[in-house]
Amino acid sequence: MRNKLFISIFCLLLSLSASAQKGKEKKAEDKKPESTENVEGLVIVPADSALVRKEIDPLRPAKAAFYSAVLPGLGQAYNKKYWKIPIVYAALGTGIYFYIDNNKQYNRVRDAYKRRLAGFEDDEFQDRLTDDGLIEAQKTLKSNKELSLLVTIGLYALNIIDANVDAHLLQYNVDENLSLKPHYKIDEFDKTGSFGLTMSLKLN
Repeated sequence: MRNKLFISIFCLLLSLSASAQKGKEKKAEDKKPESTENVEGLVIVPADSALVRKEIDPLRPAKAAFYSAVLPGLGQAYNKKYWKIPIVYAALGTGIYFYIDNNKQYNRVRDAYKRRLAGFEDDEFQDRLTDDGLIEAQKTLKSNKELSLLVTIGLYALNIIDANVDAHLLQYNVDENLSLKPHYKIDEFDKTGSFGLTMSLKLN
C-alpha cells in the first residue's frame, strides 16, 4: 500500500514537472521576436526587440580615413557629420594663413638683410632694425613659419584620425541596458574622496 502511494506521488510530481517545463518553453517561444530573412540570408529582427542585429562594414573606417586624406572633410561627409566640415577647413585655413604670413615677413627681412650685405642702405627696415636685429628677426620668423607648417600638418592628420574614429564609433552597438557612470565616494574614516566609474548591466 505504501509503495503504491509513493509511486502515485512520484508520477504526479513527474507529470507536474513536465507540464511546468512545457509552459516555460511556450512562454519562451511567445517572447521570441519574429524575424524575417532578406535576399542575402541575414536575419533581421524588429527594432523594438532587444536583439537588434546591426550590419558592420569592416572597411568603413579605412574608407573614411582615405577620403579625408584625399580631400579634407570628405571623410566627415562620408560619416554624415557635415557640421564638422567647416571646422576642418577653418582649422586648416588658419594654419595655412599663418604659414603664408610668416613666410612673407621672413622673405622681407631676408631681402633687406641681403641688400645691406651688398652695401645698400635703402631697405624698409633701415631706421628700425640693425643688422643684428634683422638676423634675429629672420630666426624668429623662420621658427614661426616652421611651427605653422607643423601645426597645419598636424591638423590635416587629425582630420584623418577623426574620420577614422568616427566611422568606428558609428558601428558600435549601443545598448541601453549597458551604462557607464562616474561616481564620487567619501571615505567615512579619513574623510578623503575618490573618483571612479561604475558600469551597470541589466539582464532581461
